[in-house]
Amino acid sequence: MENARRFADRTEAGEMLAVELERRDVDADIVLAVPRGGLPLGRAVADALGVPLDVVVAKKIGAPGNPEYAIGAVASDGSVWRNEEGVGWFGSDDDYFERKREEEAENARTKAARYRGEREPPELAGKTVVVVDDGVATGSTIRACLRHVRNAGAGHIVVAIPVGPPDTIHELEELADEVVCLKTPSNFMAVGQFYRNFDQVSDKEAIAYLGGDS
Repeated sequence: MENARRFADRTEAGEMLAVELERRDVDADIVLAVPRGGLPLGRAVADALGVPLDVVVAKKIGAPGNPEYAIGAVASDGSVWRNEEGVGWFGSDDDYFERKREEEAENARTKAARYRGEREPPELAGKTVVVVDDGVATGSTIRACLRHVRNAGAGHIVVAIPVGPPDTIHELEELADEVVCLKTPSNFMAVGQFYRNFDQVSDKEAIAYLGGDS
């Protein structure tokens, strides 16, 4: 396997990301994790950098008849990324896309509120924001997350992820000011192949990471 050494778990991957961010002198104001898988990494990065941790939430918009294939994604604030190629492949019309966009935006808002509890969303205007996930494949949800952060007025956006395929990483460079990725293997098949422990993160665990009680 190219880049053969696997991460022990998400926390180790987050610790390694933090080292790389510090090496690059990233002066972060806040870390935003993409739940649920991004939260163990986000906690490690935020603790290492000494900044607050919060979430940025987006939901995939699935294709008609094939909901696992993303024809887009929408963040909790309504920011949208649309996969025009995928929309064309599946022949989904604007009415379908808009209906699913509204449905998934509401789901994203509900999810964000569940994780934050009584806390207000963070103010991002003018800030250096580090967006963390446990890896990307097509990157559909993180693209919508980045649109959200940009629309909130962030001054500088850094994407920090342990692993992703080269083409997706290149595309993310167009949406963020800086991309930090530890592995970009050409043999990429799935994020989980680069972790020894890739157990699903529960909502309870995610909320604990967000609160700092991991």
